[in-house]
Amino acid sequence: MGELDPAFIQPTEHRPKLAVVEANGIPLIDLSVINHGVPLQLRQNLEIAARKFFAMPKEEKQKVRRDEVNPTGYYDAEHTKNIRDWKEVFDLFVQNPTIFPVSHEPDDNELKEYTNKWPENPPELR
Repeated sequence: MGELDPAFIQPTEHRPKLAVVEANGIPLIDLSVINHGVPLQLRQNLEIAARKFFAMPKEEKQKVRRDEVNPTGYYDAEHTKNIRDWKEVFDLFVQNPTIFPVSHEPDDNELKEYTNKWPENPPELR
């Protein structure tokens, strides 16, 4: 696997403390996603396109990196408890463009328009 980037290693004092927990009487909750109306083939196509995107070299994914101006696109440097997460994301808006208030202040009526950053490849992700 090679050398591990120290940014991924959490100090011992911040690591979870392992313990055995037994619980009785907790209801089972079915978290399967159903009745959303998105056809199976469309979901499968999206998964294939996402796999192709994340398999690309980092330099290619960086071309659509999210930034301070646009919160959509590729990102791989999120931190949890000051340790870099082992994940990559590609954020997008369902509605393109999407309009948000500039601030949470009730008297501020200014709006900002955001658009998705679509990668050139794979074209199926557009």
